Amino acid sequence: MEENFAKKSQSEFEDTIMEASRSAQVTLTSQYKNFDGYFQDLLNKSEKALYDTFPGMYGELYNQNIKLFKDLYSELRRYYRGSNINLEEALNEFWTRLLERLFKLMNPQYHITDEYLDCLGKHSEQHKPFGEVPRDLKLKATRAFIAVRSYVQGLSVGSEVIKKVSQVSLSHECTRAIMKLVYCPYCRGMSSVKPCNNYCHNVMKGCLANQADLDTEWRNLIDSMMLVADRFDGPSNVDTVIGTIHTRIAEAISNMQENKDSITAKVFQGCGNPKMSTKTSSGEAKKRRGKAVTDDKSSGLGLEKLVSDAKGKLREIKDYWVVLPSTLCNEKITSGSTNEDKCWNGMAKGRYLPEVMGDGLANQINNPEVEVDITKPDMTIRQQIMQLKIMTNRLRNAYNGNDVDFQDASDDISGSGSGDSCPDEVCSERLSKNPSTRQPEIHAIPNQSGRGVKGASSKCLPSFFLIFLSVAVIATQYLWR
Repeated sequence: MEENFAKKSQSEFEDTIMEASRSAQVTLTSQYKNFDGYFQDLLNKSEKALYDTFPGMYGELYNQNIKLFKDLYSELRRYYRGSNINLEEALNEFWTRLLERLFKLMNPQYHITDEYLDCLGKHSEQHKPFGEVPRDLKLKATRAFIAVRSYVQGLSVGSEVIKKVSQVSLSHECTRAIMKLVYCPYCRGMSSVKPCNNYCHNVMKGCLANQADLDTEWRNLIDSMMLVADRFDGPSNVDTVIGTIHTRIAEAISNMQENKDSITAKVFQGCGNPKMSTKTSSGEAKKRRGKAVTDDKSSGLGLEKLVSDAKGKLREIKDYWVVLPSTLCNEKITSGSTNEDKCWNGMAKGRYLPEVMGDGLANQINNPEVEVDITKPDMTIRQQIMQLKIMTNRLRNAYNGNDVDFQDASDDISGSGSGDSCPDEVCSERLSKNPSTRQPEIHAIPNQSGRGVKGASSKCLPSFFLIFLSVAVIATQYLWR
């Protein structure tokens, strides 16, 4: 019977944990779907607007370069989805290719070679054929995409952490403690007596000690996500930046068309006059002049409401791991406000006297209800703590407009506990100078500087001393003879 009760209590407790975690998972998953759908819709609408308006505005200029525009939006989507793409380089490449195509179309009477186009690209920063649009768009678009990408990734990582932690199996000691908490009153003929609230808390805190250790990094993740969400508004407004990419491209093209003669003269001055082409021109580029696309600007109210709702939901689950024992006890096991003098205290019906333990593994050393080995943390949960650290690092960089890949973040975090924290460039210099990283090479160059050489020369001193001592002994023997 005791074995059956143990299995039953374990199964029920695991189901209770899954049910409690499902609520937090649903919160994060629904937020992910809302934001992901919103960001994707912004990009889709911008691309559709470009395809709808550019043919009539630019004619052949658009028809001959449609793949260039499609590739740009494809790269933006791939970046947003987490591909290892340098967004600034992708945008630079787009403007370079667009400049080459436009210059050739606007000067069809000339034979423009690849070498000439290379020269054109080198002078683009100086001549600014598209005005300030490329620089401005690159600055704002990278900040916007870094923010939205890291934010939706944070939602996904948070949901995945809860899912994996909820699947961690119970220890034998925990199973026994839960059985005693829930089913031992039945054997005493007190099936209607509920466990004491503090008694239940000690059992839950012992069983969920490793889970509570997630609290610090979980809070850091939630705080970082709310900070990044604030970046969706302001100078790099996500609605304005992502939703109007096509208008900025149109603005850039119009700028080059309006200043065609002066830009061409500057290019000819810097790169020389190209040879005349033998092909006849249709004059299409001259006939069509585009005007900047004027779309109704998004009010941003949709995104503002999304952010407001998300912040409220995130605050609700911010202390999820440390309130989990209370949630399980109050809602599932005890009656909450039961008479503390007439509850099951683990031995009989009466008041539960031991104090309630603190949260986390280290505080369970004296837990009276669950034997917990505080020297053996659960490895699955430790891995999830690391995932939270990595994602938080990424979000903090995104808040400052910087993008880091997960490998870089992992390297930074893995060294954070060594007591030797330092910036990447400083750490790399230390590594290159550290003599323990490779076998020292001994060279007789006493004036060389550097720690590795000093370490090598210091190792040579005993050898020189022995040689000197040997020579002295031989000389002394020779003199005695």
